[in-house]
Amino acid sequence: MGMSVGSGSGDHEAPMMEINTTPLIDVMLVLLVMLIITIPIQTHAVKLDMPRPNANPPPVEVEPEIIELNVDFDGTITWNGTAVPDTPTLEGFMRKASKQDPQPEMHLKPNRLANYAQVAIVLAVAQRNGVVKIGFVGNEQYVQ
Repeated sequence: MGMSVGSGSGDHEAPMMEINTTPLIDVMLVLLVMLIITIPIQTHAVKLDMPRPNANPPPVEVEPEIIELNVDFDGTITWNGTAVPDTPTLEGFMRKASKQDPQPEMHLKPNRLANYAQVAIVLAVAQRNGVVKIGFVGNEQYVQ
């Protein structure tokens, strides 16, 4: 370590205005080495408990059949594009559909000008025969 000393002449020189940082750096280096040594070694692995493969996977769900039910402005009911002549025929179709597994989805699309009584008859027939998957489609025609 170096140290600067006065010139030796008797002149009164100004006092030295610098701090000797060498001991400070030495202490900091020792503390840094001690800190590095005392920190435990970290592993970079992530431990996961992964699920075991199932020997019996769940069964693949079958998409239900979709049945299009239309009620026209003149009261005509169509089942997947085929006109239904009367209510007993409609009841037969509904009974057959309600016994299928999985039960098909009924998409009821009444015309904007259709009589509500005809739509109510279709809904009542569906309820009497145990059809539970029924929904209205084409509601955008009612937006003003």
